[in-house]
Amino acid sequence: MQKEKIGVLLVNLGTPDSPSTSDVRKYLRQFLMDGRVIDIPFLSRFLLVQGIIAPLRAPKSAKEYDKLWVERGSPLKFYGYDVRDSLQELLGPGYKVALGMRYQNPSIEEALNELKAASVSRIIVISLFPQYASASTGSAVQEVNDVVNKWQVIPSMSYINQFMDHPKFIQAFAENGLKLMETTNYDHVVFSYHGLPERQIKKGSDGNQCQLGSCCNKFHEKNRYCYRAQCFYTSRLLAEKLGLSEDQYTISFQSRLGKDPWIKPYTDEILKDLPKKGIKKVLAYSPAFIADCLETTVEVGEQFKEDFMEAGGEVWDLVPSLNNSPTWIEGLKEMVENA
Repeated sequence: MQKEKIGVLLVNLGTPDSPSTSDVRKYLRQFLMDGRVIDIPFLSRFLLVQGIIAPLRAPKSAKEYDKLWVERGSPLKFYGYDVRDSLQELLGPGYKVALGMRYQNPSIEEALNELKAASVSRIIVISLFPQYASASTGSAVQEVNDVVNKWQVIPSMSYINQFMDHPKFIQAFAENGLKLMETTNYDHVVFSYHGLPERQIKKGSDGNQCQLGSCCNKFHEKNRYCYRAQCFYTSRLLAEKLGLSEDQYTISFQSRLGKDPWIKPYTDEILKDLPKKGIKKVLAYSPAFIADCLETTVEVGEQFKEDFMEAGGEVWDLVPSLNNSPTWIEGLKEMVENA
């Protein structure tokens, strides 16, 4: 009897098919209509997204995506394919690796059908979001389940829903930062993560554990799925690898939308205060993303740099994402084999 093949599904957020306004609008509509992303009643969400956000934001976002686009297309997508192919090579013929995006292409359904056609006996789903959040990992897992639940035969499924402390994930990000630290004597390191509304953190809190404050300074069973606590934990592990003391780094959050309070502190506010404290040379990390994207390259790498310089800063360097780092891909291999 032929040896059974194991399927591996890599899931990332997604990207517009092109930087055109129409494709960006289409992406924004699908993304923001997700009830886990904007967690308000459907009708209110529909009116907000379809009537206000998507029409008004698409032209501006298209210009930002145009800055990001290269000959191969969107880095989030082509690095996704690179990782898929490299992981496939490392794992060998006993596995079938597929890439699916939560929004746009290649879709999760398309990737799952690819695994189904390969007659895999089980599927290991890796959501490529280091820290668990309902709006990212939760949404990806829900979509996977919605697709598979339509199948006549449902294979065994297992999920890797967070890897914010995996040794190879930490090592790969540390390696990228150390390369820059060898050439520049930075005053400070900023770990900037994608933010979330405070209400989403509280909704997922285990027994009202989360107070959105110093409770995130320790990572334990009760807050292991608190997004903010996970970000703090990743930062402490990275700081240890980089040889940083507590006063040499700051943890903050970016990309907030709307008027409701989001988790704090806000990156765009703290960076303006750093030069007043004599911090003129900053190394910026964005460890919520495993590939270069709009939120890293453009927001952290360009917009925040401009704001920091205007506030009196001198150097603002962005650590590249993991992209197709060999150490990172080895880490994925370990995750699959340990599943």
